Amino acid sequence: MGVECDTVLYMKQRPDRAALQRLVDMLEDPVEDLVRKDSRFKKLGLNSADYVGNATAVVDVLDQHIALLQRPVLVKNNRAIIGRPKDRVREFLG
Repeated sequence: MGVECDTVLYMKQRPDRAALQRLVDMLEDPVEDLVRKDSRFKKLGLNSADYVGNATAVVDVLDQHIALLQRPVLVKNNRAIIGRPKDRVREFLG
């Protein structure tokens, strides 16, 4: 796409709580979408309803379990979206 970007390897360069809060604050998608509801989520016994519209709960769970961060997350001009489905990426970066 010819767009310069910075890639954050979130498992190696783990974002701190303040960075997670900034991401949540910029997110244009529902905040609960930032949490992956995969097998790890289920194994931890988490309830997806606990995160609906609850930015604090999202930051808390991601601070404790960063692997649950939905990805990719794109940030541009103090706005953030989850890049799924991937056809959203072109429009957001365009």
